[in-house]
Amino acid sequence: MSEKIAASLVKELRDKSGAPMGDCLKALQESKGDIEGAFVVLRKRGMASAQKKATRSTNEGAVGTYIHAGGKLAVLVELNCESDFVARTEDFQELLRDIAMHIAAADPRYVRSEDVTPADMEREKEIYRAQAAATGKPAPVIEKIVEGKMAKFYEEVCLLDQPFVKEQNVTIKELIAQKVGKLGENITVRRFARFKVGAPDWTVAQVKATEAEAAAE
Repeated sequence: MSEKIAASLVKELRDKSGAPMGDCLKALQESKGDIEGAFVVLRKRGMASAQKKATRSTNEGAVGTYIHAGGKLAVLVELNCESDFVARTEDFQELLRDIAMHIAAADPRYVRSEDVTPADMEREKEIYRAQAAATGKPAPVIEKIVEGKMAKFYEEVCLLDQPFVKEQNVTIKELIAQKVGKLGENITVRRFARFKVGAPDWTVAQVKATEAEAAAE
């Protein structure tokens, strides 16, 4: 079976996904040589691998920066992993640079949807609910519309839900999952800050501590 998959195709998928060559070959075999189908297979496996490792502590990592041309826009982001060894790898550093660059371009307000403040969440829901109610639709339909609008809201303002600016069919969460699958460690974004010259405010976002973490502190 593996003889039917051209080495050039495996390399192309490797360059596209960053996954190990062996995983790329298996994914191409599963998709019968379709590179886009194989990429979807790798994304699903990466997310599954990331979910298995999600409970593991990430106390190492690095802080990355991105300064836009002319020095008018700057980003600081803290990316965490499990070991200093992984933090120093080129793959981890590449991910750190990509996320910092993405934050500069996409201007997220939160790290995750769980970090959205109750006040912001309720404000958005009320706006969407009022808009839907104005159409005269029944209450159950209005709530479904609000649910769909909130999903779109999270995609716009939450870093992990945003499509990666360099590859729109992959979210930041999936981008991280690809590296988790390759490096074998849990990887998380803890916080970021975005500053723009002349802007009336700036963005500082941090992952909300869990109840267990808050109690430990």
